[in-house]
Amino acid sequence: MENLDVVVLRTLQGWRAAGRRALLATVVRTWGSSPRPVGSIMALCEDGAVVGSVSGGCIEDDLIDRHTRAYAQAAAATAGGAHSIPSGPPSFVKYGISADEAHRFGLPCGGTLELLLEYDPDPDSLAALIAALEVGRLMRRTVRLSDGAVTLAPTQAPEELAVDAAQLTNTFGPEYRMLLIGAGQLTEYLATMALFNGFAVTVCDPREEYRGSWSVPGARVVSDMPDDVVQAFKPDRRSCVVALTHDPKLDDLALLEALNTEAFYVGGIGSRRNNEARRARMIEHFEQTEASLARLRGPIGIYIGSKTPPEIAVSVMAEILAVKNGVALPRDVEVARAKNEREQAHNDPGALVCGVR
Repeated sequence: MENLDVVVLRTLQGWRAAGRRALLATVVRTWGSSPRPVGSIMALCEDGAVVGSVSGGCIEDDLIDRHTRAYAQAAAATAGGAHSIPSGPPSFVKYGISADEAHRFGLPCGGTLELLLEYDPDPDSLAALIAALEVGRLMRRTVRLSDGAVTLAPTQAPEELAVDAAQLTNTFGPEYRMLLIGAGQLTEYLATMALFNGFAVTVCDPREEYRGSWSVPGARVVSDMPDDVVQAFKPDRRSCVVALTHDPKLDDLALLEALNTEAFYVGGIGSRRNNEARRARMIEHFEQTEASLARLRGPIGIYIGSKTPPEIAVSVMAEILAVKNGVALPRDVEVARAKNEREQAHNDPGALVCGVR
C-alpha cells in the first residue's frame, strides 16, 4: 500500500493531465471532535470518482452530489445554484455548524470542520510534487488563496498546516518507512499491517531458510547483515526499526546502529527476561549506558494479552502508530509493567532443554 497522500495526488494529477475537471479538498480547521485530522486531503473528479477522505463518508457524499449534479445540470441547461461548484480561486466550506448538520454529516457531537476546495489544480505542479515525494523529499506546498497559484519548496522538517487570509501551507512528506530484522512468521503479519498503514517496508534476513519462505508482496527483502542494512537504510524521523529474530547476533548490532539515527521508533522482540539480558549485554560489551539505551523499546507492543503471531503484530503495530502520531500511551499498557502487575511468570523459566547458555 502506498502513502495515502501520494495516492490522492497521483490520482488527481492523472485526472487533470487527461483534461478532466477535479477538485482537491483539504481539512484546514476542526472544532471539537473530527473524524479526520487537519491536513487530510481528498480528490474528487467531475464524474464523481473520489480518492482519499476528509470525514467518515457523509461529507464526501455531499461533495460528490454537489459536484456531479452541477455538471449534469449544466449539461442539461437546468443548473441549480444550490448545487453549483465554481471554478477559479479556492474557497472555504464548513460542515457541522449546527447540531442538525453535524448529525446529518456524521460528525461527532459538537464537531465542525472546514475545508479548502481547490478547483482544477495545475497538473504540472502536481507532477512536480509527486516526483519530489517519490525520491524521498519533504516538500512544502503553498497555495495563494487569491488565485490558487501553487509554490513548491523543499523543507527540512514536517510542519503543521497553516492557513491565513492570504495562503495555505501544507507539508507533504515521503512515505514512512519500516525496517524489520528477521523474515519469520511474526514479521509477515507486521509487514502486512505496516503496508496497509502506508509504510514502505524493508525486511532484512541473512538466513536463506527464512527468506526462501517469505510470502508478503510489496515488502522489499534484503540478505545483507542487519547492521550494514541499517546503515544503508539511513533511518530518519519518518523511519522505524524493529528487530524480530530473537538472535542477538542479528538483533543487537542492528539495534545499536538504529539508536544512532533519528528513527522515531527502535525496538526488539523478546520477553522481559530477554530484554533485560539484551540491555545488560549492550552495557557490558558495547559501552552503552542506561541513558544511551533510553530510546530502545522492549518488550515491544502494548499489553493486550496477545499470544499468537497475528495478535502480537497487532500489539506492536499499535505501539508504533501511537509513537508515530505523538500519542503518549498510559504506563499500564506497557507489556513489562502490565505483566509484572499481574504477576505473570516469565516466558522462559527453568533450565534449557538444549542449547548453550
